[in-house]
Amino acid sequence: MKSVNTDIAYDHIRRGILRGHHVPGEALMTEVLAEEIGVSRTPVRDALRKLEGDGLVVIQPRLGARVKQLDRQEFREMCELRLALEAQAAGLAAKHRTAADLRAIEAPLVAMRALAVELARSRVRLPRLQKIAGEDVRFHLAIMAAAKNTLMQKEILRLHLIHRVAQAPIGHDVTEADLRAAPVANHDRVLAEHDAIFAAIAAGDVRKAKAAMETHLENLIEISLRKLEQEEQERVARTLAADELAYLT
Repeated sequence: MKSVNTDIAYDHIRRGILRGHHVPGEALMTEVLAEEIGVSRTPVRDALRKLEGDGLVVIQPRLGARVKQLDRQEFREMCELRLALEAQAAGLAAKHRTAADLRAIEAPLVAMRALAVELARSRVRLPRLQKIAGEDVRFHLAIMAAAKNTLMQKEILRLHLIHRVAQAPIGHDVTEADLRAAPVANHDRVLAEHDAIFAAIAAGDVRKAKAAMETHLENLIEISLRKLEQEEQERVARTLAADELAYLT
């Protein structure tokens, strides 16, 4: 029964982290989580240790568990590792892909094209951005499956999850007004990059598949690093403002 409750706690906490209910740096209180999930504290502690192994949680002596928060250097290093592995996976997919693999890779690409057209015509962006993000994940997962390397696939998936936690998921504390005010990502460019990856894999061109994936991820990493830098600057500004207020009062 202990292992069942650990799995229940693990799934609950992991889902909360990936959905943005628990943000980077947030303390994960064993007692609170146990009451929320409806289990004892022991399976929660076991679940937190498993999540630490996944790279989603950090546990410190006497301080307890927190959602993993990456600084810019850690995030860059993680992204560089992901780039190296996913570029290699794209090359392996070009080498080993089957007709079924190609259909699985192309399906989310077709869906993303249709959603991009809807996005351009609609003022309600959030639901479509969420769907595009989901199809993008499907595209990358299909390439990993086509690579036929289970060990590489597991590590890439782990890095994907850490990336999702470091970059707040679409929809967390985001309003339609925010999305209209902010410039929308260049979906045409992303789609063109995906098209190039798919074309190279379909053609069985290992070199081009690796190069196309590298280009795509380098652009993604640049955007992600800019976003992380902006969030760090805003966090510092909030801290300074709070310190100044405390000094004045």
